[in-house]
Amino acid sequence: MKEKNDSYWLKSGVLILIQNLSSVLFGFGGFYFMVRVLDKHSFGAWILFTSTTTIFEMIRSGLIQNALIKFLSFSEKEEHPAILSSSFLMNGLLTLLCMVVNMSLAGYLSRLWHSPELFSMFLASNLVYLFSGLLSQFHWIEQANFRFKGIFITNFIRQGLFFVYIAVSYFLRWPMNLLHMVFMQAVSAAVATGVEYLLIRKILTFPFKPKWEEMKRLFAYGKFAFGTSISSILSSTIDQMMLGALLSTAASASFNVAVRIMNLVDIPTNAIAMIVFPQSARRMATDGTEAIKYLYEKSVGVLLAILLPCLLILYVFPTQIVHIIAGDGYNDTIPIVKIIIFYCILVPFGRQFGTILDSIGKPKLTFLLVLFTAILNLSLNYLLIHKYGAIGAAYATLTSNLIAFIIAQTILKKLLNVNTLNTFRHAVAFYPEFYNKYVKPRLFKTPHG
Repeated sequence: MKEKNDSYWLKSGVLILIQNLSSVLFGFGGFYFMVRVLDKHSFGAWILFTSTTTIFEMIRSGLIQNALIKFLSFSEKEEHPAILSSSFLMNGLLTLLCMVVNMSLAGYLSRLWHSPELFSMFLASNLVYLFSGLLSQFHWIEQANFRFKGIFITNFIRQGLFFVYIAVSYFLRWPMNLLHMVFMQAVSAAVATGVEYLLIRKILTFPFKPKWEEMKRLFAYGKFAFGTSISSILSSTIDQMMLGALLSTAASASFNVAVRIMNLVDIPTNAIAMIVFPQSARRMATDGTEAIKYLYEKSVGVLLAILLPCLLILYVFPTQIVHIIAGDGYNDTIPIVKIIIFYCILVPFGRQFGTILDSIGKPKLTFLLVLFTAILNLSLNYLLIHKYGAIGAAYATLTSNLIAFIIAQTILKKLLNVNTLNTFRHAVAFYPEFYNKYVKPRLFKTPHG
């Protein structure tokens, strides 16, 4: 059993790590070309557009994803058709609701950010949202069945197609039209959805019989994860949105360059979070809180071991890295990067806090903390942007997340007796453990070993 569990962690971890790496590389590659073709205003408008549409994606996934995965993981197979049918119906209703809200806000947001082109972009984004809703549903079903191959393949296709469009436009010197970019997002999502259906169609052979009781159960569990998702995405994008409203879309563009550089944090963090959630939900039921405590400390320690060397290099060479990535036109990003690096150290603690608390059935605590962080971040952004300009947004993000970190560790200490220092011990122990377990056996493997 232990060997099988190790195999799950190793295979799933490698696959999801590659997936997150490819996602960041495609996103980063597209950004590299866009920032050299689009002027600061247009790039800032694109950032504000993608930040807003991401909120709609998080509304849907936050309400359904974790609840669906948890109930499918724990329920008997005969209950799966009702759970799946109910989640499909909820997904469809949420998609329609968000599309209506999106159309209602399109005009207001285009005026708020002084970007008329945003109006048609938001309307066209409904097509993207329609396909991505079905694709996300397929991904959640795969994840609940401890399968990640289809998620990797279809995310690669979706992001890869959009990246190819941007790269071809750059090299062939086609003008980058923001509306055309939205339509390309829709095409990429449609192709990925079709491929994913072919990969999991055997799992989808169930009678469509949604039940009101199941929908209520999904909503009851998912409502706090939903609130957490919204608060979390607002907390991470409010700085760019407020910069666009209080200063300019160009200020949002400069801040986003720093955010893009920091996206390297999301590669291992997202990968481990996707693996930890179904495992921790199961281990809570079988092994109790001591196993969850170890799981949190170990996963955060591994993340710190991976991230800290990268962040150290970034802190020592911020000017060179910004110039390589964005060119000389974004020198105002350099001091922002130096501040956000410290925030990145806190990300593994916060992300795994939410994953662990959701898995042990306490999503309300996660929601309340993330909501508090979002409100605090909003308030600090308003005050500090007015006083310091774009760098004030970085100070606000760091301060609000530092306070949230202290609160989260206090909660984990009380609930699971988590020792924050243990995460750093695991981080230090990671290097010899990795060498002895994976590197040394291969280096000194005998011909018949």
